[in-house]
Amino acid sequence: MWYKGCGERAKLIIRRLHCEACERIHHELPDLLVPYKRYAAESIEGVLSEPERTDVAADESTIYRWKSWFFAWVVYAAGCLQSIAIRFNLPVRNSSTPSQSALHYLGRFVGNAVGWLARVVRPIANSNVWVTDPFCIPVRAPLS
Repeated sequence: MWYKGCGERAKLIIRRLHCEACERIHHELPDLLVPYKRYAAESIEGVLSEPERTDVAADESTIYRWKSWFFAWVVYAAGCLQSIAIRFNLPVRNSSTPSQSALHYLGRFVGNAVGWLARVVRPIANSNVWVTDPFCIPVRAPLS
C-alpha cells in the first residue's frame, strides 16, 4: 500500500525479481515512490522543498521523519550522484560558493524543478548504490 498526495491509500502491484547471484527476491520500485517510504515521492518532495508545502496529507510525526531521513541522507546522496557523474563523464555545475542548503547541494546534479527527488532517487537506486541489503553485495577474493 502507498499513500497518494491527497492522502488516499492505493494498492500497487510490485514485480518480484529473483537474483541468481544472491538467491534472494528483490522488488522493482515504481518511479512514484522512494525506497522504504509509503508516501508518493511528490508528497515527500513537497515537504522538503523550499518553500515547504503545507497541504501534504501526512501527520506531523511522518513529516518530521521525512525531514530527519533527508538531512541525514543528503550527503550520501550527493556523494553517490558525484560518483555516477564521474563514472559516466556527465557535466555537473560546480558552485564557487558553499552550499546554502541541502537542496542547493543536490541541485548541482538534478536542478530544483518539480520532480527533483525522483531525479535524485532513480540514478542512485538504478546504479545499485542504494544499499537495501548488505548481504547482497558480491564479495570476491582478490586474484593471486
